Amino acid sequence: MNARWKFGLITAVALLSIFVTLSLGRWQLGRAAQKQALQSSTEAQGQLARLEAPALLAAPDALRDVHRRVLLRGQWLGQHTVLLDNRQMNGKVGYYVVTPLQLEGEAAVVLVQRGWLARNFLDRNATPQVETPAGVVTLEGRIVPPPSKLYELGSSSEGLIRQNIDLASFKAETGVPLLNVSVQQTGALSEGLLREWPVLGSGVDKHYGYAFQWFALSGLIAILYVWFQIVRRFIFPRRR
Repeated sequence: MNARWKFGLITAVALLSIFVTLSLGRWQLGRAAQKQALQSSTEAQGQLARLEAPALLAAPDALRDVHRRVLLRGQWLGQHTVLLDNRQMNGKVGYYVVTPLQLEGEAAVVLVQRGWLARNFLDRNATPQVETPAGVVTLEGRIVPPPSKLYELGSSSEGLIRQNIDLASFKAETGVPLLNVSVQQTGALSEGLLREWPVLGSGVDKHYGYAFQWFALSGLIAILYVWFQIVRRFIFPRRR
């Protein structure tokens, strides 16, 4: 390969590398902007007045009120409690405790993500004891989509401990009139359940950090190309 072809090949590779790294940096900035918008939307919804059961049931589409605060009264349907496995809180793996709540004076039922429960790592088959108060309870929370689904091998759609829960399937299984959204209970630890839920839209600084790394790499490639292929080649040629 002669010097001209070698120079052209190196130039093409450098330009392609600069283009790719700049694109990745801009993509990370876009992800940061998306998360910032989501966080701002979540905060705005959280500032609205709390919804109570009548307003929640009267809403034409409860999904429009996602992240809005609610104040609900009703009775736990403890016999339908489900533990979602492999869920993390504060870096620890355990269960999300999910129990349907029948709204007071109504037939409607809402699925409540009540909190997080630690797993017994000494005895993987030990069934955790979940405290479920009897009678009418009052809880504060926020409207959220149904619990996120994790990858699973096969199906674990039945039993107390499950990997995932599907609202439509769970509604058919239990026969209770579930709403198409769920509520994430908030507040201090109670019934042995931790409620330090992840903040939606967080992690913006991480994307800015990744963007800086990609832009820095792009700049480094440009500097090395200019030095070795232009400055040393044409301005300070090696003596023969």
